[in-house]
Amino acid sequence: MWEVTKQTVRAGIRGTAALALALVIGQSAAAQNLFAPVARVNDEVITGYEVQQRQRFMQLIGAPGADTDSVIDSLIDDRLRGQILDQAGLEVTPEGIRSGMAEFASRADLTTEEFLKVLGQAQISEETFRDFIVISAAWRDLIRARYNGRVDITDEEVDRALGSSRGNNGLRVLLSEIIIPAPPQNADQVNALAERISESRSEAEFSSYASKHSATASRGRGGRMPWTPLEKLPASLRPILLALAPGEVTAPLPIPNAVALFQLRGIEETGKPSVEYSEIDYAAYYIPGGRSETALSRAAELRGQVDQCDDLYGVAKGQPANVLDRGTKAPAEIPQDVAIELAKLDPGEVSTALTRANGETLVFLMLCNRTTAANADVNREAVVSSIRQRKLEGYATQLLEQARAEARITRQ
Repeated sequence: MWEVTKQTVRAGIRGTAALALALVIGQSAAAQNLFAPVARVNDEVITGYEVQQRQRFMQLIGAPGADTDSVIDSLIDDRLRGQILDQAGLEVTPEGIRSGMAEFASRADLTTEEFLKVLGQAQISEETFRDFIVISAAWRDLIRARYNGRVDITDEEVDRALGSSRGNNGLRVLLSEIIIPAPPQNADQVNALAERISESRSEAEFSSYASKHSATASRGRGGRMPWTPLEKLPASLRPILLALAPGEVTAPLPIPNAVALFQLRGIEETGKPSVEYSEIDYAAYYIPGGRSETALSRAAELRGQVDQCDDLYGVAKGQPANVLDRGTKAPAEIPQDVAIELAKLDPGEVSTALTRANGETLVFLMLCNRTTAANADVNREAVVSSIRQRKLEGYATQLLEQARAEARITRQ
């Protein structure tokens, strides 16, 4: 499942704005027929306006499948779900709709009102959001009510699930990276450059951009990173990378004071069990001056003086307390830009790719330790819930496929 965050929403506003511009420039004549049918599902129609709105919404939340054909397919599925719900006489209460909208908006750390304002900026109607929530919530309730009693989970299934999680082959990815500093005064220029880089179609082209513009240590290698276990990367980044084919580049990913892009060069199974981490211990020492020659020189000097995180306490002695941050956090609690840099490091290694305070402060980031999550700590009830959800999704897929097979569906 894709993840909705403030970063994906902000990136999505730019994408939907671009889509709106393309529609205005390239489809002025077609705009007159925006409400003409593009597909029919039994006696119901899907209009070009609905397709346009859903595309903008999918781009805003950073979800996959925002191309026209995929959006039409998803709207056809929604029509089928709606017809099944009508036959079942199931409706969502106004309170349920408000709760669903609030829960969805909270994924981006926004209130419903704040999220609706963002939708308005992206030229997405409130009705598009509301319809999306209504269908999703009602369909989930229907599947639970109709099939929950049929789902029987044995102790053996739970044991197998735990055992297979111990033995799953891990994946590793071969990436190239570009992280471009983007202080507020240069944000528009950097965003435009990042959009051009995201259109790279060869490793050589991406490497050339990295050599010229990236702020990472890999710049001298054309942005090329070594093989990296997928589980070391931020959880929100993993599905984005897995959706790429070798040679493809991510959309620009906004991070504090910078923009990140990744090109997938290769992916393979490791033949070893995947490892999940419950806690990451790291330290950040803040150097004034941003990416100035003086600050970078101080960072290089410091790199030669410290071998482990504890050494930074001596460096920071006598300075304000906020010059050094040291803590242990769950992976999901670590800011994405920090998590990306930590993924490249072994304990005792350092990154100086990041800044804070609008680019005025250089971050001397050191990985202290990673704590592996043990399967012994897994809550069996959480495993039961996961198995139940997977089985319910199977019933939902079967019901939808049956409805699709029996429906009269045409595309214009």
